[in-house]
Amino acid sequence: MGGHEPAAQLGPALVIGALALVNLAKHRLPPGDVSFSAAAALALLLLARRSGLTWEQLGLGREQLRSGGTWALAAVVSVAGAYVAGVLTPRTRSAFLDSRYQQDLPRALTTALLVIPIGTVLLEEVGFRSVLWATLHRHSTPVGVMGLSSALFGLWHVLPSLDFTVAHAAAGEPDETGLRQKAMVALGTVAFTALGGLVAGEMRRRSGSLLASAGLHWATNGLGVLFGVAAWRFERRRAGAAALTL
Repeated sequence: MGGHEPAAQLGPALVIGALALVNLAKHRLPPGDVSFSAAAALALLLLARRSGLTWEQLGLGREQLRSGGTWALAAVVSVAGAYVAGVLTPRTRSAFLDSRYQQDLPRALTTALLVIPIGTVLLEEVGFRSVLWATLHRHSTPVGVMGLSSALFGLWHVLPSLDFTVAHAAAGEPDETGLRQKAMVALGTVAFTALGGLVAGEMRRRSGSLLASAGLHWATNGLGVLFGVAAWRFERRRAGAAALTL
């Protein structure tokens, strides 16, 4: 038994290393490039299947689809409700005013319905809550799987977070953004996404299906784009109405 332990431990190390390389490569590609993400997700699934993991262990079994779909639908409805309240409330609307979402509706729909589902959700869900999740399950307790996969999911967002201060309207111009502010944004992003990973992981655990966490992931990001566009339109109308009263 002991002679097989090093080979068994190769599974998680190999998956984590592969995810790190994918993260570096993806960060260097133009935004909106979904072909690399799709290919990487497929490669990870092939790697998992060759290592002996079943579709059920990966959260993609047929019997798990119904449960996962129910959880996913509930997540989409819940997030949509929260976003509606957030955009309609002036005090919280500023949280949606990301400069990346100052775009027309067709472009926003392409981002929300194509770029995010394939370029973000597919890759990250397959990577963290399918392949990594199932691989860790061979060697760790459910608590350990949840904790490590969520922590690594948070670290995955370090590189994207470095661009966040430039993209967000409230963060100021690039030349005004100091190293300390970037570090704080990065730490906050890692903590927030790790927490999101815990929530998504719990949905994955309870439903047994990758669809559940994927639904929450898409709702948070995809609907975020659409409601971000709506928030900017609200602001432009408010500014126009204020100008007319002067």
